[in-house]
Amino acid sequence: MELTTPLPTPAAVPAPPRKVEKVLVIVSKGTIEDVYAGLILANGALMEGLEAKMFFTFFGLEALRKDRQDHLHTATVGNPAFMAKLPTMLGGLPGFEALASAMMRKEMDALDIPPVSEFLEMIVAGGGEIYACKLAADMFKVDPADLIDDLAGVITVGDMYGLADGDGTQILFI
Repeated sequence: MELTTPLPTPAAVPAPPRKVEKVLVIVSKGTIEDVYAGLILANGALMEGLEAKMFFTFFGLEALRKDRQDHLHTATVGNPAFMAKLPTMLGGLPGFEALASAMMRKEMDALDIPPVSEFLEMIVAGGGEIYACKLAADMFKVDPADLIDDLAGVITVGDMYGLADGDGTQILFI
């Protein structure tokens, strides 16, 4: 039996990188750090000339509620980065979350980062679109009248995927 060495196959020519043209940012959490992460990503996309749409689901809906959006809290319990320099037990003490949230808002004010309500207005003014999840709104019994006026719609998950039509859409989940 004769052994043969297989001929080397030519290296596949990689496809050129697909250019991101649109971003769809899904915000599922209602903490300051998570909501702002989504807002900053969407705003950054708009500033780069990309199309940006945001979909808020589950506790992310807090960012769209007129009465709550500028009063979000930071997560102190179960947040390893936050508690890296503090004992974990400290994060669960009464009032600590409110104190940490106030300190975070103070730092954001010093950096001239707008409150959530203003940030959402900026995104819409820049051509972005804001959507709320119908399932989450129904589940938490959120009245659409309690949500921001600039809301493009309360839509299903299927509708949300429709927002990401075509090539060049990057979906970011927060």
